[in-house]
Amino acid sequence: MRVVIVTESFPPDVNGVAHCALQTARHLVDRGHAPVVVAPAPAPGNKPDAFAPCPVVHVPSLPLPGYPQVRVALPSRRLAATLVEHRADVVHLASPFVLGVRGMAAAARLGIPAVAVYQTDLAGYARTYMGAGEAAAWRRIRAVHGAADLTLAPSSAALHDLETHGVPRLRLWPRGVDTERFRPDRRDEALRRALAPNGELIVGYVGRLAPEKQVELLAGVCGLEGVRVVIVGDGPSRPGLEQALPGAVFLGRRTGDDLARIFASFDVFAHTGPFETFCQTVQEAMASGLPVVAPAAGGPLDLVAHGHTGLLVPPHDATAVRDAVRSLAADAGLRAGYGATGRATVEGRTWAAVGDRLIEHYTQVLAGRRTAVAA
Repeated sequence: MRVVIVTESFPPDVNGVAHCALQTARHLVDRGHAPVVVAPAPAPGNKPDAFAPCPVVHVPSLPLPGYPQVRVALPSRRLAATLVEHRADVVHLASPFVLGVRGMAAAARLGIPAVAVYQTDLAGYARTYMGAGEAAAWRRIRAVHGAADLTLAPSSAALHDLETHGVPRLRLWPRGVDTERFRPDRRDEALRRALAPNGELIVGYVGRLAPEKQVELLAGVCGLEGVRVVIVGDGPSRPGLEQALPGAVFLGRRTGDDLARIFASFDVFAHTGPFETFCQTVQEAMASGLPVVAPAAGGPLDLVAHGHTGLLVPPHDATAVRDAVRSLAADAGLRAGYGATGRATVEGRTWAAVGDRLIEHYTQVLAGRRTAVAA
């Protein structure tokens, strides 16, 4: 199968869309298929991923105003040319928003089936950044995804939202996790001593530092005796968070085995953002053997079994986050039990298994197109 993956983000970017697109390309190559990636060009000075498993076509891009870590693709003929030159059987649209919309239009003009992957809660972002605009965001989502042969939702909450807002032709497609990279035995006692020299319990957050992530909800956790908050990631909110989270350690962006070592060296993982369509870092924390505290909203509802692998708390509630961490800090046995159960829960969620399900979705879409043509 010849697949063009049109993605709004790709390594060296570090985010859920980029990571999922990379894993998709890798799996297609592993299964003998022929993918090509089309993505916005990275920022000047950022080298493209040297380990990309397939050709990557970069289109010109500019930084998003106010959020320069995000690149927005400019109009370019390279996208449509790639679809033609690669003789694509199917177009995979990863979180279509700007480049993906153009990819959808090009696929439609050329008569190529398109599978759209819903990954970004645009309506939630509209509330966060503009205080309004949810209705307009859903109109755009409905228009873009409604043009696809199939839309894949990463969680039951995302599937429900899409159904409620009239998006047709939906299927559930969750994310995999690298359980070989993220595992409990990567725990590093020397790193723990460096992060918490007085033997504090380490509560970690991993993700973008941006308003929609609401990392400031960890302020109460910073005030707990015997607890050290460690923040991994970068973004426009970092300067404000360094003021809002006294005593927290900020490690910046980390990736690969270094990130896995940090994950495994935490005692508790705390996620605060309420707008996650999936939340890959929760899966990585569970694979690392950590109990998880997360909002009872979006993707974490599928991932965290309350009272078994972690604790779900009301969204936007700093007191609830603090109290959940406090209860885990007080009970080492509870932490160990939740962590072990979480690890066991994700062991079968490999990227290979998830990738095979994706290929089945492609096959069904292609069969549907052939049936429609024959009729």
